[in-house]
Amino acid sequence: MRRIQLFPPAFLLLAALAGPAAAFEPSDIYTSQVVVSGQGEANRLTGFGICLERVLTRVTGDVTLSAKPEARAAMTRAADYVAAYSYRDRLEGRPVHDEQGTYDRPHNLTCRFKTAPLDGLIGELGGKPWLMRRPVIAVFLAVEKPAARYMVAANNQRDLAMRQSFGNASNLIALDAVFPPETAALNLDAAQLDPSSTALKAVAEAAGGDLPLVGRLVWSDADLGWVADWALEQGGTVHRWSVRGVSFDDAFRTALRGAARLLSGSGEAQ
Repeated sequence: MRRIQLFPPAFLLLAALAGPAAAFEPSDIYTSQVVVSGQGEANRLTGFGICLERVLTRVTGDVTLSAKPEARAAMTRAADYVAAYSYRDRLEGRPVHDEQGTYDRPHNLTCRFKTAPLDGLIGELGGKPWLMRRPVIAVFLAVEKPAARYMVAANNQRDLAMRQSFGNASNLIALDAVFPPETAALNLDAAQLDPSSTALKAVAEAAGGDLPLVGRLVWSDADLGWVADWALEQGGTVHRWSVRGVSFDDAFRTALRGAARLLSGSGEAQ
Protein backbone atom coordinates (compact mmCIF):
# COMPACT_ATOMS: atom_id res chain seq x y z
CA MET A 1 0.00 0.00 0.00
CA ARG A 2 1.28 3.47 -0.86
CA ARG A 3 2.57 5.70 1.90
CA ILE A 4 0.36 8.52 3.09
CA GLN A 5 2.04 11.63 4.43
CA LEU A 6 1.53 12.27 8.12
CA PHE A 7 0.72 15.73 9.42
CA PRO A 8 1.64 17.10 12.86
CA PRO A 9 -0.25 15.80 15.92
CA ALA A 10 -1.19 19.39 16.74
CA PHE A 11 -3.50 19.38 13.72
CA LEU A 12 -6.56 18.24 15.71
CA LEU A 13 -10.26 18.88 15.58
CA LEU A 14 -11.56 21.34 18.17
CA ALA A 15 -15.09 22.04 19.37
CA ALA A 16 -15.93 25.23 21.26
CA LEU A 17 -19.14 26.27 22.94
CA ALA A 18 -18.00 29.17 25.09
CA GLY A 19 -18.59 31.94 22.56
CA PRO A 20 -18.69 32.95 18.89
CA ALA A 21 -16.92 30.55 16.53
CA ALA A 22 -13.65 31.40 14.87
CA ALA A 23 -13.67 32.36 11.19
CA PHE A 24 -14.97 29.48 9.12
CA GLU A 25 -12.34 27.80 6.96
CA PRO A 26 -13.78 25.44 4.29
CA SER A 27 -10.64 23.29 4.45
CA ASP A 28 -11.43 22.42 8.09
CA ILE A 29 -14.48 20.39 7.10
CA TYR A 30 -12.34 17.96 5.09
CA THR A 31 -10.96 16.46 8.31
CA SER A 32 -12.53 13.95 10.68
CA GLN A 33 -11.47 11.90 13.67
CA VAL A 34 -12.11 8.50 15.27
CA VAL A 35 -10.75 6.56 18.23
CA VAL A 36 -8.82 3.40 17.27
CA SER A 37 -6.91 0.75 19.23
CA GLY A 38 -3.23 1.24 18.48
CA GLN A 39 -1.55 2.09 15.19
CA GLY A 40 -1.80 -1.26 13.40
CA GLU A 41 -2.74 -1.29 9.72
CA ALA A 42 -6.01 -3.21 10.16
CA ASN A 43 -7.32 -0.74 12.75
CA ARG A 44 -6.06 2.17 10.68
CA LEU A 45 -7.96 1.05 7.57
CA THR A 46 -11.11 0.55 9.63
CA GLY A 47 -10.60 4.02 11.05
CA PHE A 48 -10.22 5.47 7.55
CA GLY A 49 -13.63 4.05 6.65
CA ILE A 50 -15.29 5.59 9.70
CA CYS A 51 -13.56 8.91 9.06
CA LEU A 52 -14.82 8.87 5.46
CA GLU A 53 -18.35 8.22 6.69
CA ARG A 54 -18.09 11.19 9.04
CA VAL A 55 -16.43 13.56 6.61
CA LEU A 56 -19.19 13.06 4.05
CA THR A 57 -21.59 14.58 6.57
CA ARG A 58 -19.15 17.31 7.66
CA VAL A 59 -18.56 18.48 4.08
CA THR A 60 -22.17 18.38 2.89
CA GLY A 61 -24.32 18.79 6.00
CA ASP A 62 -26.32 15.79 4.76
CA VAL A 63 -26.24 12.76 7.06
CA THR A 64 -28.18 10.63 4.56
CA LEU A 65 -25.36 10.38 1.99
CA SER A 66 -23.18 8.02 4.02
CA ALA A 67 -25.97 5.43 4.17
CA LYS A 68 -26.08 4.98 0.39
CA PRO A 69 -24.64 1.72 -1.04
CA GLU A 70 -22.11 3.65 -3.13
CA ALA A 71 -20.84 5.40 0.00
CA ARG A 72 -20.56 2.11 1.90
CA ALA A 73 -18.53 0.69 -0.99
CA ALA A 74 -16.23 3.73 -0.98
CA MET A 75 -15.56 3.21 2.73
CA THR A 76 -13.88 -0.13 1.96
CA ARG A 77 -11.26 1.79 -0.06
CA ALA A 78 -11.25 4.93 2.05
CA ALA A 79 -7.42 5.13 1.97
CA ASP A 80 -7.70 6.30 -1.65
CA TYR A 81 -9.31 9.50 -0.42
CA VAL A 82 -6.97 10.22 2.53
CA ALA A 83 -4.38 12.96 1.99
CA ALA A 84 -2.79 12.77 5.46
CA TYR A 85 -3.38 11.30 8.88
CA SER A 86 -1.99 11.52 12.40
CA TYR A 87 -2.29 9.72 15.73
CA ARG A 88 -2.53 11.00 19.28
CA ASP A 89 -2.21 8.57 22.19
CA ARG A 90 -5.23 9.11 24.43
CA LEU A 91 -3.21 7.73 27.37
CA GLU A 92 -0.25 9.97 26.65
CA GLY A 93 1.89 10.33 29.76
CA ARG A 94 0.71 7.08 31.33
CA PRO A 95 3.19 4.19 31.35
CA VAL A 96 2.39 1.01 29.43
CA HIS A 97 1.30 -1.83 31.74
CA ASP A 98 3.49 -4.91 31.86
CA GLU A 99 0.79 -7.00 30.20
CA GLN A 100 -0.18 -4.29 27.73
CA GLY A 101 1.55 -3.40 24.52
CA THR A 102 1.22 -0.13 22.70
CA TYR A 103 -0.71 -1.97 19.99
CA ASP A 104 -3.95 -1.81 21.96
CA ARG A 105 -3.66 1.64 23.52
CA PRO A 106 -6.49 3.94 22.34
CA HIS A 107 -5.46 6.64 19.89
CA ASN A 108 -7.23 9.52 18.20
CA LEU A 109 -6.82 8.97 14.46
CA THR A 110 -7.32 12.24 12.56
CA CYS A 111 -7.68 12.13 8.77
CA ARG A 112 -7.50 14.94 6.24
CA PHE A 113 -9.13 14.04 2.94
CA LYS A 114 -8.27 15.01 -0.63
CA THR A 115 -10.65 17.75 -1.69
CA ALA A 116 -11.16 16.95 -5.38
CA PRO A 117 -11.62 13.16 -5.06
CA LEU A 118 -13.98 13.58 -2.10
CA ASP A 119 -16.00 16.24 -3.95
CA GLY A 120 -16.22 13.83 -6.87
CA LEU A 121 -17.57 11.09 -4.62
CA ILE A 122 -20.08 13.50 -3.12
CA GLY A 123 -21.30 14.40 -6.60
CA GLU A 124 -21.73 10.72 -7.45
CA LEU A 125 -23.83 10.36 -4.30
CA GLY A 126 -26.09 13.21 -5.38
CA GLY A 127 -24.80 15.74 -2.86
CA LYS A 128 -22.74 18.92 -2.94
CA PRO A 129 -20.13 20.49 -0.65
CA TRP A 130 -21.44 23.11 1.76
CA LEU A 131 -18.57 25.59 1.56
CA MET A 132 -20.20 28.89 2.49
CA ARG A 133 -19.78 30.34 5.97
CA ARG A 134 -21.89 28.28 8.35
CA PRO A 135 -24.12 30.04 10.87
CA VAL A 136 -23.45 29.70 14.57
CA ILE A 137 -26.46 28.06 16.21
CA ALA A 138 -27.75 29.53 19.48
CA VAL A 139 -29.35 26.64 21.38
CA PHE A 140 -32.36 27.34 23.59
CA LEU A 141 -32.90 24.03 25.32
CA ALA A 142 -35.62 23.43 27.92
CA VAL A 143 -34.99 20.32 30.03
CA GLU A 144 -37.71 18.53 31.96
CA LYS A 145 -36.82 15.86 34.51
CA PRO A 146 -39.06 14.32 37.18
CA ALA A 147 -37.59 16.64 39.81
CA ALA A 148 -36.51 19.69 37.83
CA ARG A 149 -37.21 22.00 34.91
CA TYR A 150 -34.71 24.51 33.59
CA MET A 151 -33.10 26.14 30.55
CA VAL A 152 -29.55 25.09 29.71
CA ALA A 153 -27.19 28.04 30.21
CA ALA A 154 -23.64 28.76 29.09
CA ASN A 155 -22.22 29.45 32.53
CA ASN A 156 -24.08 26.98 34.77
CA GLN A 157 -21.97 24.08 36.05
CA ARG A 158 -25.15 21.95 36.24
CA ASP A 159 -25.32 21.97 32.44
CA LEU A 160 -21.66 21.16 31.72
CA ALA A 161 -22.24 17.57 30.55
CA MET A 162 -24.95 18.65 28.12
CA ARG A 163 -22.86 21.52 26.76
CA GLN A 164 -19.91 19.16 26.25
CA SER A 165 -22.17 16.67 24.51
CA PHE A 166 -23.40 19.40 22.18
CA GLY A 167 -19.75 20.26 21.53
CA ASN A 168 -19.05 16.69 20.43
CA ALA A 169 -22.08 16.75 18.13
CA SER A 170 -20.98 20.14 16.81
CA ASN A 171 -17.58 18.75 15.90
CA LEU A 172 -19.08 15.79 14.03
CA ILE A 173 -21.26 18.01 11.85
CA ALA A 174 -18.95 21.08 11.66
CA LEU A 175 -21.70 23.38 12.88
CA ASP A 176 -20.83 25.53 15.90
CA ALA A 177 -23.26 26.08 18.76
CA VAL A 178 -23.50 28.46 21.71
CA PHE A 179 -25.87 28.72 24.67
CA PRO A 180 -27.42 31.81 26.28
CA PRO A 181 -25.89 33.03 29.55
CA GLU A 182 -27.63 32.29 32.83
CA THR A 183 -29.02 35.80 33.06
CA ALA A 184 -30.82 35.40 29.74
CA ALA A 185 -31.88 31.78 30.30
CA LEU A 186 -33.64 32.62 33.56
CA ASN A 187 -35.84 35.13 31.75
CA LEU A 188 -36.95 32.75 29.00
CA ASP A 189 -40.35 31.09 29.11
CA ALA A 190 -39.79 27.60 27.70
CA ALA A 191 -43.45 27.24 26.73
CA GLN A 192 -43.30 30.33 24.51
CA LEU A 193 -39.98 29.85 22.72
CA ASP A 194 -40.41 30.47 18.99
CA PRO A 195 -37.43 30.26 16.59
CA SER A 196 -39.09 32.87 14.34
CA SER A 197 -39.48 35.37 17.19
CA THR A 198 -37.64 38.65 16.73
CA ALA A 199 -37.03 38.81 20.48
CA LEU A 200 -35.47 35.33 20.57
CA LYS A 201 -33.29 36.14 17.57
CA ALA A 202 -31.99 39.15 19.47
CA VAL A 203 -31.11 36.95 22.46
CA ALA A 204 -29.38 34.54 20.07
CA GLU A 205 -27.26 37.32 18.60
CA ALA A 206 -26.37 38.62 22.05
CA ALA A 207 -25.12 35.12 22.94
CA GLY A 208 -22.88 35.05 19.86
CA GLY A 209 -25.18 33.08 17.57
CA ASP A 210 -26.66 33.79 14.16
CA LEU A 211 -30.02 32.06 14.59
CA PRO A 212 -31.89 30.19 17.32
CA LEU A 213 -32.47 26.45 17.56
CA VAL A 214 -35.25 25.70 20.03
CA GLY A 215 -35.28 22.35 21.82
CA ARG A 216 -37.32 20.57 24.47
CA LEU A 217 -35.76 17.59 26.21
CA VAL A 218 -38.09 15.50 28.38
CA TRP A 219 -37.19 12.34 30.31
CA SER A 220 -39.64 9.51 29.60
CA ASP A 221 -39.74 6.33 31.66
CA ALA A 222 -42.10 4.83 29.08
CA ASP A 223 -39.58 5.43 26.29
CA LEU A 224 -36.60 4.43 28.44
CA GLY A 225 -34.81 7.60 27.49
CA TRP A 226 -35.17 11.21 26.45
CA VAL A 227 -37.80 12.61 24.11
CA ALA A 228 -36.40 15.56 22.15
CA ASP A 229 -38.28 18.06 19.98
CA TRP A 230 -36.42 20.60 17.85
CA ALA A 231 -37.47 23.66 15.85
CA LEU A 232 -35.52 25.94 13.49
CA GLU A 233 -36.63 28.68 11.11
CA GLN A 234 -35.28 28.43 7.59
CA GLY A 235 -36.56 30.28 4.53
CA GLY A 236 -39.42 31.83 6.47
CA THR A 237 -40.73 28.44 7.61
CA VAL A 238 -40.38 26.86 11.04
CA HIS A 239 -39.21 23.26 10.61
CA ARG A 240 -39.74 20.70 13.38
CA TRP A 241 -38.30 17.25 14.03
CA SER A 242 -38.03 14.91 16.98
CA VAL A 243 -36.57 11.69 18.37
CA ARG A 244 -37.71 9.41 21.21
CA GLY A 245 -36.13 7.06 23.71
CA VAL A 246 -32.51 8.13 23.24
CA SER A 247 -29.55 9.36 25.26
CA PHE A 248 -29.04 13.11 25.30
CA ASP A 249 -25.93 12.53 23.17
CA ASP A 250 -28.12 11.05 20.43
CA ALA A 251 -30.70 13.78 20.93
CA PHE A 252 -28.08 16.48 20.34
CA ARG A 253 -26.62 14.71 17.30
CA THR A 254 -30.16 14.56 15.89
CA ALA A 255 -30.56 18.29 16.57
CA LEU A 256 -27.46 19.42 14.71
CA ARG A 257 -27.74 16.90 11.88
CA GLY A 258 -31.27 18.13 11.25
CA ALA A 259 -30.20 21.76 11.41
CA ALA A 260 -27.29 21.14 9.04
CA ARG A 261 -29.50 19.36 6.52
CA LEU A 262 -31.90 22.30 6.49
CA LEU A 263 -29.28 25.03 6.39
CA SER A 264 -27.21 23.35 3.68
CA GLY A 265 -30.26 22.97 1.46
CA SER A 266 -29.90 19.19 1.44
CA GLY A 267 -33.48 18.46 2.53
CA GLU A 268 -35.77 18.24 5.51
CA ALA A 269 -34.43 17.57 9.00
CA GLN A 270 -34.53 13.92 10.03
